[in-house]
Amino acid sequence: MPKSLRQFLSLNDFQPAAERALPKPIFAYVAGGVEDNMSERANRTQFDQYGFVPRVLVDVSKRDQTVEIFGRTYASPVGLAPMGISAMSSYRGDIVLARAAMDANVPAIMSGSSLIRLEEVMEQAPGTWFQAYLPGDSEQIRALIDRVAAAKVQTLVLTVDTPVSANRENNVRAGFSTPLRPSLSLAYQGVTHPRWLFGNFLRTLSRHGMPHFENNYAKRGAPIVSANVLRDFSDRGHLNWTHVAAIRRQWKGTMVIKGILSADDAALARTHGMDGIIVSNHGGRQLDGTVAPLIVLPEVVAAAGEMTVMLDSGIRRGTDVLKALALGAKCCFVGRPFNFAAAVAGPEGVKHAIGLIVAEVQRDMGLLGVTDLKALDAAFLRRL
Repeated sequence: MPKSLRQFLSLNDFQPAAERALPKPIFAYVAGGVEDNMSERANRTQFDQYGFVPRVLVDVSKRDQTVEIFGRTYASPVGLAPMGISAMSSYRGDIVLARAAMDANVPAIMSGSSLIRLEEVMEQAPGTWFQAYLPGDSEQIRALIDRVAAAKVQTLVLTVDTPVSANRENNVRAGFSTPLRPSLSLAYQGVTHPRWLFGNFLRTLSRHGMPHFENNYAKRGAPIVSANVLRDFSDRGHLNWTHVAAIRRQWKGTMVIKGILSADDAALARTHGMDGIIVSNHGGRQLDGTVAPLIVLPEVVAAAGEMTVMLDSGIRRGTDVLKALALGAKCCFVGRPFNFAAAVAGPEGVKHAIGLIVAEVQRDMGLLGVTDLKALDAAFLRRL
């Protein structure tokens, strides 16, 4: 481990370091929620509402945290959530994140609002899941799904909780906008963060040109400074279960819906042939005041039947992972901390961050008296 990373003892340690390393608008985009940040805060505080009931005098000398998801055995029930424009916070960020996950043998989901072509990411990190933001009409959707299949993606994740643009006031206050608008303030942020300016932004421009949104459509999307970006991100209001059914008929691989918070929607996902769902409120970045995923997880699991149920939003510790698994989740995805780790220390930072939470899960299993994750259930928890 590089000496510079020895000070990072938990995922939470990466955020203040990333705040120092990144220009204010970029950091605000990654860190912020929406409006009053009620959902973002609730995602964390809900984990505090559960206490563990450990079992003692159990031989925990051998513990197994491997998990099978969609026929593949992963080293841990911790994955990397999709994170948009992560190439703005670290050089070639999507590849950095996907490769680190592949090397650690944990699942990773590439964001559809990314600035690197999905084909390049899949070449560098085969097995990465792809999260699609569906475009505006059925013909464009079919073309996008064909492209994803041609890139040899095996697991398609449809994010369905973004029918309209969220009110991200924190972005506006910090000077971040979509499209990105050059300004004196933005220039100042660049020159006062030279490591980011030379190590990421100018390096990207010189080697790869102006970043574009590469994966919203079958063809290349708009550059980050184009006014057309607004159009590309605002044409999803008409999407409904009919579109999901059409994609299910077209897509031959594993299909997951992300953004489920209702047991009724989980039941609909099951009837539409989904293989899995991710219980999520988008990290508190869409509708403020939305219920925390952990609260509704048990009822969603009950309605899900044979589907694989996963969770994101608010996971920061191995104890969070074990609480979610005890309530029925099969895997938990983490977003912001891995983005911060990439911003702070690139591939080594993400590797270290994954190692930290995987080690926490392993340690916490021993302290809880659990040797196999399959043994976890609600009997190990009490509401506080």
